[in-house]
Amino acid sequence: MASRTATELVHPARDELRFSTVLAALADPVRLTIVTRLAAAEPGELACTTFDLPISKSTQSGHFRTLREAGVIRQRDEGTRRLNRLRTEDLEARFPGLLDLVLTHGRGAALSV
Repeated sequence: MASRTATELVHPARDELRFSTVLAALADPVRLTIVTRLAAAEPGELACTTFDLPISKSTQSGHFRTLREAGVIRQRDEGTRRLNRLRTEDLEARFPGLLDLVLTHGRGAALSV
């Protein structure tokens, strides 16, 4: 029997998203890299293991947790994989244009991986 991931996934509701928390989550180059990769992903969902980041697995997990808790991404478990998707509709509803602005102007701050 395949094991499941251990962490309970808690996501803030749309109306609980806070501008300062979202901006803080997006300010880090590693997290910005994750967001830009997810924005370019087809069909829009990627497993944590597909990100080739120059950091340890535990540090990477912390970055995903920060993005999830800020409301930038939604995660779900599928067997032993954790899948990630941008919360584009929620972010656009709460902060119109923010994600587009971040993706347009933040690419230069993202890591080159």
